[in-house]
Formats: sequence, structure tokens, C-alpha cells
Amino acid sequence: MKGSFLSFLITAGLLLACGSDPTEQSATAATPADSIAQPAPSPPPPAGRDTSDLERQLIAQGLVDIHQLDTSIRLDMRYSTPNNFLKEDVYGDFDRCYLQPAVAERLAQAQAYLEAEHPDLRLIVFDCVRPRSVQYQMWDIVKGTDQQDYVAPPGGTGSMHNYGAAVDLGLWQLDTGLVDMGTPFDFFGPLAQPRYETDFLRSGELTAAQVQHRHILRLSMKAAGFHGILSEWWHFVGFPRDTVKRRFQIVE
Repeated sequence: MKGSFLSFLITAGLLLACGSDPTEQSATAATPADSIAQPAPSPPPPAGRDTSDLERQLIAQGLVDIHQLDTSIRLDMRYSTPNNFLKEDVYGDFDRCYLQPAVAERLAQAQAYLEAEHPDLRLIVFDCVRPRSVQYQMWDIVKGTDQQDYVAPPGGTGSMHNYGAAVDLGLWQLDTGLVDMGTPFDFFGPLAQPRYETDFLRSGELTAAQVQHRHILRLSMKAAGFHGILSEWWHFVGFPRDTVKRRFQIVE
């Protein structure tokens, strides 16, 4: 990534504190819900590749495997391993990224934007659709612990992940691997929260490069119509919450 961090921010118009970015504060900044064509539902997986019961369920419900649209997007599906804040594998043998077709299309657009601006970078996905059955498993693990606040209760409207409308992701550098974003994925503390980045940059707890990496990710996702949140640098939703609830059904 060429040029100074300051020149990058000037070019991007992001000298204001990141908490003031309306795309992170409100879902209304996303582009209209029906503004993009929807890809066809996922075909059956290639012959010879084993599929889990969950994957077959997602295909039947019309969700799309992101690799159907763009195989350059990397996968590191953390909840299919114990390498996550739960320290448990809650997906079993399912390790693919499935999303609602319109959300998958936007993610492919974000990758295209990122690659055009930074040819050495790729998106790396940590979590996509999360069926509510998995949300119940996660809730049972954290219920009554100090991690309870980090998992949406499975009842009611649930998480945007439960609709296949949200994605957790970071950046991958082709030569060196996972890009340093200042904290790991699913690190739940102030250092991971975009609203405090200016303060942590000033105090030296985040470096200019780490904040720049986060801005690059946000700019790429915003360009495709996603919006982030103020508490997690990795979490993005494809449409406003009310649009998600009106347009999609929870994946059970």
C-alpha cells in the first residue's frame, strides 16, 4: 500500500473520527435494496466434494456459496474450528460461506473494488450465514458468562447473520497473509471498536497502518452497499435491518 497514511485519509475524505462515518452509524446509507441483480441459486456442489447436511439445507433455501461468484475471496471460517472466542467448533463439517443471493453479489462487488484499488489484497471471510440452530448453540455456551453480551439472543429477530445478510471479514495480503487490523477477529474490547480508532491512534495503541487497513476494508465494503457497526471492525451488513427483516427470512 503506497503513500503515507495521512495522504490516504485526505484522499478518502476520512480525516474525521471514524465514528462520524454515517455508513457505520446507520443502515440508511446503504444503496437501495433492489438495485442489483440477484445471481441464480447455488447449483449442487461439484461432484466429488462432500457436503454437510447444513450445506444442503442452505442450498435448498436458496442461499449462494460466495465461491460461485468469486473464488478469489478467501475463507477462514472460524466457527468451523475451535479458533474463536467460544473455543468450540459449532459448525461441524460445514466450512463454506453462504449468503442471501443479493448479499453475496454485493460481497463479490466489494472484492472487485478492493482488488482494483489494491491488487495485492483480497477479502478473507470469517463468518457468513449463521443458522438460528447454531445461534442457539452459541447462546448456550455463553449464557451466564461474561461473554453473553457478545452473542445475540436467538429468540426474537436474532442476528443479521441468521438471515444470511451479514458477513465478518478482514484483509489478506497475497505475499504476507493475514493483514494486521490492530486486534484479532472476535476480540471484544474497545481496541476493536471503530468509534475509538482516532483516540487509539493518538495514544499509540493502534498504529497508522492498522487504522489504514480498517479504512481500506470499510471503503471496499461501503462501495458495494454494505455498512459497518461502531463496535466491531469486521462486521458488515448487506442491507438496512428493516430491509433485511422485510426481504429475507431467518435461516433456521
